[in-house]
Amino acid sequence: MITKHTNRLIESTSPYLLQHAHNPVDWYEWGEDALLKAKQEDKPILVSIGYSSCHWCHVMEREVFEKEDMAAKMNEYLVCIKVDREERPDIDQIYMDAVQAMGQHGGWPLNVFLTPDQKPFYGGTYFPPQQWLQVLEGINRAFRERRSEVDESAEQFAQHLATQDIQRFTRTAESADLRNNLNAAFQKLEPAFDKVWGGLDKAPKFIMPSIWLWLLRYHHLSGNQGALDQTILTLKKVAMGGIYDQLGGGFARYSVDGYWFAPHFEKMLYDNAQLMSLYAEAYAITKDDEFLSVLNETFEWLQTEMMHPEGGFYSALDADSEGVEGKFYVWTKDELAALLGNDFDLFATYFSVKAEGNWEHGQNILFRAIDDDKFLEKTNQEKKAWKQKLRSYKDKLLAVRDKRIKPGLDDKIILGWNAMMVAGLADAYKYTGSEKFLKAALKNMEFIEREMCDVTSLYRSFKGKRSNTHAFLDDYAYFIQACVRLYQVTFNDYWLRRAEVFVSHTIDNFLDSSDGFFHYASKYGEKLIAQKKEIFDNVIPSSNSVMAQNLFQVGVLLDKDEWKQMTIRMVESLGYLITNEPNYMSNWGIVFAEIRKGMAEVAFVGDQANEDLLAFANRYEPFALTMGTRHTSDLPLMQGKVALNGKDTIYVCYNKSCQRPVHTVAEAYEQLLQ
Repeated sequence: MITKHTNRLIESTSPYLLQHAHNPVDWYEWGEDALLKAKQEDKPILVSIGYSSCHWCHVMEREVFEKEDMAAKMNEYLVCIKVDREERPDIDQIYMDAVQAMGQHGGWPLNVFLTPDQKPFYGGTYFPPQQWLQVLEGINRAFRERRSEVDESAEQFAQHLATQDIQRFTRTAESADLRNNLNAAFQKLEPAFDKVWGGLDKAPKFIMPSIWLWLLRYHHLSGNQGALDQTILTLKKVAMGGIYDQLGGGFARYSVDGYWFAPHFEKMLYDNAQLMSLYAEAYAITKDDEFLSVLNETFEWLQTEMMHPEGGFYSALDADSEGVEGKFYVWTKDELAALLGNDFDLFATYFSVKAEGNWEHGQNILFRAIDDDKFLEKTNQEKKAWKQKLRSYKDKLLAVRDKRIKPGLDDKIILGWNAMMVAGLADAYKYTGSEKFLKAALKNMEFIEREMCDVTSLYRSFKGKRSNTHAFLDDYAYFIQACVRLYQVTFNDYWLRRAEVFVSHTIDNFLDSSDGFFHYASKYGEKLIAQKKEIFDNVIPSSNSVMAQNLFQVGVLLDKDEWKQMTIRMVESLGYLITNEPNYMSNWGIVFAEIRKGMAEVAFVGDQANEDLLAFANRYEPFALTMGTRHTSDLPLMQGKVALNGKDTIYVCYNKSCQRPVHTVAEAYEQLLQ
């Protein structure tokens, strides 16, 4: 039974919606009940969208949604719907586009007012209390007194949202030469580099992993040292910054400044998943111990803070604890001095601790202003001894920090983000050889298949039980990617066959045959007022770019030319944007390079096939797809490939044309086309 201070959201599986379950607002989840009520009572709809670790969402809840007077007006004037953007990104995409079309900046909380038939007519992000009251009165008055104007405006926005804009962006690259296109993209991107602090020269500073993954491939093909230098500088500075948890591992979403110092403290699974891949690739190139430490520390954080007992990974850690942003992570000088005693001065030098605090309210964010070599020289420390001291300091502080009230945990498990982490863990295993990464990846995939998969259908999220929301394109795309990455490091044909099944399902359920791109939501799912397509890469690569890469790589591995041709049509049609807007097309740039360069097919056969793969991965070869078997495989490209003369054998092929079989990794390297 719903009481005054327990609303319908109490039945939700979303941690964000559950946070609002005791508001006096008569909240509904998105669904038929709310939409029907709006039509029957002819009331405008408020769609209020956020997520559990969103700082300003919490602020607006405290200031507005928990207040009786505000709630009374909302309940009188509106049908109020709460949406978790992470569970229903399809709804979030539509109404975020609407607010931006209204000339407003996007962000969360997102509050959008709709007509009873779901068409938006007004919206914004965070509203302080007095402004919110004015908005409520204005909405109510306009809906009663100027209804025709409201309906006309809403219809215009609905038509805008329904217009597919892919055709506006399709234009092939100006040159057919891969090197010219890559150089053109780099020249567009280079002026935005921050040559001092790494990353791009702006604040707030997001890491944007796919940009640096693209640059590593560009360097590999072009030999451009500036591309590698900027990437390594970025990864070094990020690992030294407050954006990286210097004690416990793991990365925050972004820094509010231009030098990675003060983060917005929430930690998201999707950032950390991509950064596992990025630091693993950087380690493959540099063999830098610091990059290996980042991988190991972030893995420990995942295991201790983010892992469901049965193997899935939770979505996010909040920025706030006890209602204060960053409180869990920061330290006063007196706290540190009491814990570290005579070692305090050394620690303070290393982590930029100040007596008055290096942040606000006398607090210190642990942050390394100078690299280890300069620190060791400045303090006359021996490297190995210092590493042991540093580990003891971290352990001591972590023991104290673990007793603090922890930030809120969003413990729902999102399929796409988990699949991203599977790929990140597979990459970490590939380039370090550490079995712990592979074991965690396999355990995660077993969880996904057991709890979030039904024959060929995937489900978006899990919290105690799987949600009723079917998966979206990004979930399918990242799941397929995870299967492909797992196959390439395990040589278990099962994973590649799973990728094949889900590629077919995605084509059947998401492809728009009129333009060759994929809808974000299934063609056969719930009908919203618009069907969106993700094209531009952002903090997370777009689902269409990931799907394009899947089609190409699975097409190569399973010898399916029609899938490769689908990728070529998608990527080539965006060639002009890829070379002229690399900041927003970085993952597309990776796929563009893969199809233009061509992917080597490297097959390992014999009892040591998996060990030979790890030896092969000791060198960074991003344009090689690996396959293999200890004995036999029925995969099409493995036909006829055997261990010759009882010796482990490696076959290097391009477009199904193979060079002479060899028996050592060194010989295989020589056969790769540069």
